[in-house]
Amino acid sequence: MLRINIYIIITLLVFNTCRSGQESKPFSFVQICDTQLGFGLEGYEQDLESFKQAVRQINELNPEFVVICGDLVNNPTDSTYSDFTSIMKNFNMPCHCVPGNHDVGNIPNDTTLSYYRKTIGKDYYEFKSNGYSFIVTNTQLWKANVKNESEKHDKWFKETLHAQSIKQNPVFVIGHHPLYLKDNDEEEVYYNFPLNKRKEILKLFKQNNVLAYLSGHTHKTVINNYENIQLVSGETLSKNFDKKPLGFRVWEVSLDTVKQHFIPL
Repeated sequence: MLRINIYIIITLLVFNTCRSGQESKPFSFVQICDTQLGFGLEGYEQDLESFKQAVRQINELNPEFVVICGDLVNNPTDSTYSDFTSIMKNFNMPCHCVPGNHDVGNIPNDTTLSYYRKTIGKDYYEFKSNGYSFIVTNTQLWKANVKNESEKHDKWFKETLHAQSIKQNPVFVIGHHPLYLKDNDEEEVYYNFPLNKRKEILKLFKQNNVLAYLSGHTHKTVINNYENIQLVSGETLSKNFDKKPLGFRVWEVSLDTVKQHFIPL
């Protein structure tokens, strides 16, 4: 009996060691911002081609997964969402979508949220990869106080973040709006979070092992560092106001580093 118990213990130790090594192996994923079909300078067809080109390049890179940080289309209709999903399906890896203001409205309502959820999927959720937690948020429910929705989303976010903290899982949070543009004390404008909510979320990030916050929306590169938390709103696939080329960002994650870089189309 003693010999059997020792064998079981050794087997479990070996299994857990292998499992831990597997979860902590280096990996990469891609951040796309604002595919926003129908917003580009050269017209709708060019936006489709830009998205297709991004899919081809990303498939060659073969990351673990892709996240699209909101504004999937410029005007949400059956036709534009059909075009978006038909291109998205060509990824050879999972693609996780985030709702933007063009997808659910600056002030979401039952109609816009239901349409997004029926057509694209959940507007906030969590997924895991390689021992890391990725929490996808609906930042429109933080920008506007939507009855029966904002409070539910807020409660879910705090509980989900806290649960990962207890498990000691490192966390990436993904949304559409950046928290701030230049200064974490700046006034609220169209492109950032309300000040009080921003302060609350930054505090939650610090308390719960958040490594980075990924966003879109600005149509220009905005990269900040808040107490070693990376805040990155990247280049788009539709139109960049700072004249940078269209493209996407590759995130490389290892046990001791998290870094990202831009790749043009």
